Amino acid sequence: MALSSMTGFARSHGTSGPYAFEWELKSVNAKGLDLRLRLPQGWDEVEAFGKKRGAELLSRGTVYANLTVKRADAGSTVQVNEEVLASIVKIATSLAGRIDAVAPSIDGLLAIKGVIEVVEPESDETEDKAAKDAVVAAFDTALTSLVEMRRREGETLGHVLNQRVDEIEALARRAEASPGRKPEAIKARLAEQVAALLDSSDRFDADRLAQEALLIAAKADVREELDRIASHIAQARDMLKKGGPVGRRLDFLAQEFHREVNTTCSKSNDIELTNIGLELKTVVEQFREQVQNLE
Repeated sequence: MALSSMTGFARSHGTSGPYAFEWELKSVNAKGLDLRLRLPQGWDEVEAFGKKRGAELLSRGTVYANLTVKRADAGSTVQVNEEVLASIVKIATSLAGRIDAVAPSIDGLLAIKGVIEVVEPESDETEDKAAKDAVVAAFDTALTSLVEMRRREGETLGHVLNQRVDEIEALARRAEASPGRKPEAIKARLAEQVAALLDSSDRFDADRLAQEALLIAAKADVREELDRIASHIAQARDMLKKGGPVGRRLDFLAQEFHREVNTTCSKSNDIELTNIGLELKTVVEQFREQVQNLE
């Protein structure tokens, strides 16, 4: 399976009977799948299909789906509610004989709520059903385009992530070959420190001090960390090769990379190995940032 990004954009549009419509889909990063549909009034039944279809094709990401619909052949009409107007005129005539007031103007009467009515064009059930079917089909088209764009982005991300894994491997090999990480080099440095301490005071137990130095030397060896980094590299390459929705697993693996690199840096008492560890931290962080975009 191919890798997929969680970011993408797609549009689709069409007409059906008197209706013209357009879908606009946009997806961004998220921990899970969240499909948010914004639909015009009267088109709510489209949401059920959208949610179901989105769950079939996507596994992660927040997807914003916006539908706009317009009637192409008829507009709203304005009419006067004669009954309401007659009642208002009657009341105004009755009040005119009792109070001293200016007679109501036409624009004043028309401004009264209920006098003017906006009449929407009558809908046809057959036309409406056909339009909703067409809108559903257009959503499927837009969603398919979104999935394809996410896959293209995922392919690019895959190349970048493989490059980061190659860099991690190259740095791990440098750490492996670093003379300062060898147990002999660590012991030699500790021996120098022990000798300096013994020279400065005669109160140290030489045998006990040597035992402690050997224990510290064993703890300072980064062999286990480098072995685990090599294992993580193999797992990352396997996931990237298999593809599919592996973003969460790779994110966890990035955290494991980070843990081993941190331990390597904390154990190191050699400048070259420490510098390699800092370079590893930078590349691992770059790897983690890119993984955040994967589905």
